[in-house]
Amino acid sequence: MLNHRLQGVSGLITREKAWEWVCEWVSNENLRKHLLAVESAMRHYARIYGEDEEKWGLAGLLHDIDYERYPDSTQHPKVGAQFLREQGVPEEVVEAILGHANWTGVKRKSLMAKALYACDELTGLLVATALVMPSKKLAEVKVDSVLRKMKDKSFARKVDRQAIIDGANELGIPLEEHIANVLKAMQDIAEELGL
Repeated sequence: MLNHRLQGVSGLITREKAWEWVCEWVSNENLRKHLLAVESAMRHYARIYGEDEEKWGLAGLLHDIDYERYPDSTQHPKVGAQFLREQGVPEEVVEAILGHANWTGVKRKSLMAKALYACDELTGLLVATALVMPSKKLAEVKVDSVLRKMKDKSFARKVDRQAIIDGANELGIPLEEHIANVLKAMQDIAEELGL
């Protein structure tokens, strides 16, 4: 997976280079896994929509690059976005990253930006759901169990359920289909996620 390439504004940016940035900025293993989960979901949606899988994957992989250092909404994801611009990451990827956080005021205009917003919170809910399964594996997670967990406000309290619903609506797909898509993407890399 490390040989993915993306043609950036200032030359060739490899997926390997993007992962190096993640490793420089993010030491928390769970946050790294979150980035991998969102990357996988974004790649899955790029395939569904016939879009640039490398570019969409980059948005997913890098969307929270600054969160560990700058978790405050006055700085995240703006600090990361500035860094990525300086590295030559395409502006549409940077704008999608800025748009995944409602507090930035950046509108989600592109399909990539809408997909990133839609996938972000859902990956967290899917991880939490997997962790309460007897096997603690994504393979055991079903869409109906995710929907039940979503209704339980005491379960995975930090997950913004409204963002999940709004994200599916912005993509124009039923919530059940959205959950199934992201679950499939995460199951495809379950070993990397430890789930």
